[in-house]
This record gives sequence, structure tokens and C-alpha cells, in this order.
Amino acid sequence: MTPQNPSDDSRWSDLDRPPLNAAALRRGLIREGSLYRRIDVVQRTGSTNADLVARAAARDAGEGTVLVAEEQTAGRGRLDRQWTAPPRSGLFFSLLLEPREVPVARWGWLPLLTGVAVATGLARAAGVDTALKWPNDLLVTVGGEERKAGGILAEGAGADGVVIGVGINVSLREAELPVPQAGSLALAGAQTTDRDPLLRAVLRSLEEWYGRWRDADGDPAVSGLQETYTAGCATLGRTVRAELPGDRALVGEAVALDGDGRLVIATDQGVQEPVGAGDIVHLRLA
Repeated sequence: MTPQNPSDDSRWSDLDRPPLNAAALRRGLIREGSLYRRIDVVQRTGSTNADLVARAAARDAGEGTVLVAEEQTAGRGRLDRQWTAPPRSGLFFSLLLEPREVPVARWGWLPLLTGVAVATGLARAAGVDTALKWPNDLLVTVGGEERKAGGILAEGAGADGVVIGVGINVSLREAELPVPQAGSLALAGAQTTDRDPLLRAVLRSLEEWYGRWRDADGDPAVSGLQETYTAGCATLGRTVRAELPGDRALVGEAVALDGDGRLVIATDQGVQEPVGAGDIVHLRLA
């Protein structure tokens, strides 16, 4: 047998990173009464979010459509920051939601809901304690240090829809990290890096939390979302520096998450100021 070249395009070029089983994912997630209607797995694309937004605009996708990529060449986070990883080294997917019965003013909770769902799903399937850095980062502990192992990006899809994109580093090795501050489930001691059960667990958790939130008309308190996010948020209780547009900075203790999902920062001047995700350029520990 001829040895595989790790740099070629073979689906099995890295035997430690087998391809996802699309048929098994569909069997496990698409059923009568479930959120999921369609699950597509592609080998490579620029951005699953961009693709799914375009499909929604063309009416080629409805609520419950999931698009998964084995590799993203133009993955991005908030403010168009790049997100890159080797093929089949992580979970890169987008989900189209259409919460028409929920007031639009509460749709801003969807990225936070996704964070709670992903953290819950990974805890169940991988045994990894995942913390949430407000507003859209997933943190794991590697060698006693908090590192970013994932991120969430929400984008509008027409008047009725929202596309939620998720990127999670699963099997990245230390030498493959894009920056030293990054991490992965493998480096955090995950019980498994098999992406099939990990993706199923995350999508089932998303379905559960989305249903709970939607049944409560998007109320973050009634659905338990606000309390659960607060309990898992690594940002709260720390002194942070919020860099805002116009070269303005706000320094203080992150003390709470308000009913609109905004981070409340208490300054030395005794003022408590809420900031929204859309207002933040950077949020750092001070």
C-alpha cells in the first residue's frame, strides 16, 4: 500500500482525523418533531455561515438546516476576524433558526444560548469543562491556563432568520495552534476527540436549549438561560477593559449580565454601565 501524503486531499490523509459520517448524523438527529430538517456535510468551503446565509436568501434552506464543513478556508469570527484550522481537526458548522414567535428584541440571546448549549454538550460528550467568555468565546483549561477553543458568530438571514456559526478546535496539537493563546479539546484532556458523537451531543443540546427559550417567548429568565449563562461565564467577577468604538475604553469589574444579554461593568467611579456585544471591539482582562 502506498503511504498517504498528509498534505493531499484524500478524505483519509490523516488517519487520526477520520471524516464525519453524514448518514449517521442524519439518522441520529433528523426525526419526526425534531428541530433538524436537513444536515449537509461538505469537504471544504470558505465559510459555512456565508453559504447558509446565501441559501436562506435563495429560499434553499429553512429552519433546522445544518451545514457542516470538514475544512473552512475563510472561516471568521466577530468583526471578520479569521478562524483557521487543519482539515477535520474541529467542528465547523452553521445552523439556520427562524424564531418568528419570539420578539426580535430577544434574538440577541441566540449567541449566548448557543454558548450554553455547546458547553453543556461538550461536558456530556467529552468530559471537558468549557467556560464562556462573554460574548462569544468558548474557553478550556490547558495546563492551568484558560485558552480559547471555540467561537460563535450570529448573522441575520433575511427578515425571519438567524444563522448561528460555531467553530470548535477538537484535535489540534500544540504545534498546530494559530496563536499560543488558543486551545483544543484534546489539549484540555477530552475523553474523546471523535467528532461524530461530539457534534451529535452539541446539536442535541442546542435543540434542547432553543426549544426551552422559544417556549418561554425568548424570556432569558423564565427559560433559565440567563441564570445558566451567568453560572458558566468566566468573565463575571473579573476586572475587564472593554475597548469601544471611537478609541473609548471602559475599565471595571464585570458584575452581571442584564436582561438584554449585555455585560454590566462597574467602574471605579461607582457607575454601572451595560455594554452590548455589538458595541465591543475587544474585551480583555485588565
